[in-house]
Amino acid sequence: MTEDKIMTDEQYKKLSIDEFTKAAAKYEGNHAGIYEMCKKDYPEILEELEQEPFQDLLDAGCGPAPMISLLAEKYPDRHYTGLDLTPAMIEQAKLKHIPNAVFVVGDCENFPFEENAFDAIICSNSFHHYPNPQAFFNSVKRCLRPGGRLILRDLTSENKLVLWFMDKIELPLANLCGHGDVTPPTKELIAECCKNAGLTVEKLEFRTRMRMHCVVRK
Repeated sequence: MTEDKIMTDEQYKKLSIDEFTKAAAKYEGNHAGIYEMCKKDYPEILEELEQEPFQDLLDAGCGPAPMISLLAEKYPDRHYTGLDLTPAMIEQAKLKHIPNAVFVVGDCENFPFEENAFDAIICSNSFHHYPNPQAFFNSVKRCLRPGGRLILRDLTSENKLVLWFMDKIELPLANLCGHGDVTPPTKELIAECCKNAGLTVEKLEFRTRMRMHCVVRK
């Protein structure tokens, strides 16, 4: 679907930075608007993480670090890294002073980290903002340790008509309103990107609230 993009990669990224700069201060509040739905994904990510031990975790597209806050409380002996394209989001995350956590401004299509740095990567409701999804999976492959896993959740649909509406109508309208959404993920896109990157899709499910839940292994 990304071949039909209506803007350049940098234009999408600028929209995302502008959008989330405005949203940063209210993102975790009780009046966060459309961002409140993201909170409902946290329990299923936590449940997935509990299936295996981890020591070093990256949250790609971490925002103001709501997931890292929950994880640090539950697993205080682990190490956490949050990455986000929007400086204002990273500023909000740093204000929390979470022990064993570092926060970095950077591009999720080009992780600014060494090879084999993490045994777990999570990405929640951020992937549909990436103009070049293959670059994201290439970064995942490079920075995951052998046997490590990516837990990816995002808004999409298994229904082809709904998917067409999202891709051709809803998200372009969102762009006009100042949102940096690029395209909804599909199982075909995930499968192709993982194959090209040398990753294995272990789980790909369409769950309630139009959520894709995906686990990818290096």
